Amino acid sequence: MKMLQRVIVVFVLYLLISPSWARLPIGVIKLKIQPAPELRLKDLNGKVTDLKEYRGKWVMVHFWASWCRPCRKEMPKIQTMSKKLVPRYLELILVNTAENEDRVFDFLPFVAPDLKTLLDKDGKVTAAWGPRGLPSSFIVDPRGRLQYVAVGDRDWDTPEYMNFLRSLSKKR
Repeated sequence: MKMLQRVIVVFVLYLLISPSWARLPIGVIKLKIQPAPELRLKDLNGKVTDLKEYRGKWVMVHFWASWCRPCRKEMPKIQTMSKKLVPRYLELILVNTAENEDRVFDFLPFVAPDLKTLLDKDGKVTAAWGPRGLPSSFIVDPRGRLQYVAVGDRDWDTPEYMNFLRSLSKKR
């Protein structure tokens, strides 16, 4: 019994003293480090954005679609998170997957009016990134490498996720 108590005490101490970035929020998965796929798309105004422009910064690349119920639920949380963290701690690139401008324009202003999105009309960029489902958020490091992924609706506006995203800026 004393041995079990010691193990519990050591475990609790570990959790208390380990850095917050060492513990990933629920649903965030550490990836095998590899270069991020190409990402060069236009937004609703025709302006081209290229992921390469963001070298030197942490970037969240978020794939979504208006027909996706978890995406609809998550988008206001991403907007709240972006107001607090972008651009100080990371950059945010939203990628709408295989929908036309009208569909995106009818949706986004009502759930996240402050966010801008890129359009992957033919789905080729999304296919190259290979999300296992929607929504999916990839975290790209300042050197352009994939570091983390989160699949499904996440509470990006909660302290657990916000602290994780803030901690990235301390890692180069």
